[in-house]
Amino acid sequence: MQKRTHEVDMVNGPIFSKLVVFAIPVMLSGFLQLLFNAADVIVVGRFAGDNALAAVGSTSSLVNLLVNLFLGLSVGTNVLVAHFAGGGEKEQVERTVHTAIMTALVSGIILIFVGLLFTRPMLVIMGSPKEVLPLSAIYLKIYFAGMPAMMVYNFGSAILRAVGDTKRPMYYLIMAGVLNVCLNLFFVIVLGLNVKGVALATTISQVLSAGLVVYTLVREDGMCHLELKKLRIYPDKLRQLIRIGLPAGMQGIVFSISNVLIQSSINSFGSVAMAGSTAAASVEGFVYVSMNAMHQTAISFISQHYGAGKWDRIKVIAKECIGMVTVIGLVMGIGVNIGAQQLLHFFSSKESVVQYGAERLLYIAAPYCMCGWMDTLVGVIRGLGYSVMPTIVSLIGACGFRVLWIYTIFQFIHTLPCLYISYPVSWLLTASAHMICLVLIVHKLHPQKAVETGGKK
Repeated sequence: MQKRTHEVDMVNGPIFSKLVVFAIPVMLSGFLQLLFNAADVIVVGRFAGDNALAAVGSTSSLVNLLVNLFLGLSVGTNVLVAHFAGGGEKEQVERTVHTAIMTALVSGIILIFVGLLFTRPMLVIMGSPKEVLPLSAIYLKIYFAGMPAMMVYNFGSAILRAVGDTKRPMYYLIMAGVLNVCLNLFFVIVLGLNVKGVALATTISQVLSAGLVVYTLVREDGMCHLELKKLRIYPDKLRQLIRIGLPAGMQGIVFSISNVLIQSSINSFGSVAMAGSTAAASVEGFVYVSMNAMHQTAISFISQHYGAGKWDRIKVIAKECIGMVTVIGLVMGIGVNIGAQQLLHFFSSKESVVQYGAERLLYIAAPYCMCGWMDTLVGVIRGLGYSVMPTIVSLIGACGFRVLWIYTIFQFIHTLPCLYISYPVSWLLTASAHMICLVLIVHKLHPQKAVETGGKK
């Protein structure tokens, strides 16, 4: 049976062109997800003032801290479905699909209560200014009401990516993104709901994208078919999701803790610096998701090929993903610096805010390709079934290093450039360590895989 047009046959045919066809919708989907937050930031920055801008933007590190553990399980979903699909194990794919969607729903419900109980105390710990704190708390409470939808969309799109379908998740985000922008303008400008309005708009749009993904899986007639009446958690599949996804989630949490510490340090420079950093982070996000598309592409392609036993193609995929992410990072990182003034003026008309944002872009966005190396290598390693090793390396090389930097060098050189430069230094160190680990894994797995598959290419 031939693959349908919305799926990419990852294990046969030319590699480079299929990497591009797979990655472009992932990249555009990342852009659209960022538009949820960017639309929030632009609307509040233009129509609700700097305090509202700081309130919405400064919550991202805290949101990531609370949701990354569960989103890590969606990485496990991607790897497992791709492994089983590559090996043609239909029943195992179906059990994984039903376990993943049920896990997504439970995770989302848990996060509603976590958000309601802990966001305000954590904002206080982060040192949010008094004029920003109430607005941030309101935004987060409404935002977390949409967590079940966010989880279902992410787990569902991970399932579709695992079998080569990156187009339909992108289409659904286009619909949700348009709805989000329209609701932002209506709630904030017409109804004057301030941060409440942007939070409501984001939540409603997430419900739409989740509903469309579920509808797709229900209508799917292949291995990834979902029957709502059969939703349940299979213990063996949950254990496998946790084995692969929990380390990824823990890595995300510790990364978020280090980013919360950095955000707290930025907060110490006042609300104008916070607003500038928020605007710059929104611009950086578009560079990051472009590179992260290669991380997700590497996971799906490597996982399917590993399940199919096509080892020689795995080597080519890894090299081409690294090459592509290098080009993407350099072109976009330098590009946003060239257009920094124009881009940042979308978020604020105040020159002081723009200057703070341009300073951050110089130190973080320009060398961003090093972050791409780090993440893509993690994707390759996880696709080969190793999840704990890249987590440990990332925690020590990136997170641990940044925390150490904050409590040592930053204490002596208390400036924003000193704070920002900890990012590229940590990326380079961690990417180098991941490369060493990958060489060791290849040396270990290659002869073993050749024996297991009878030398199948």
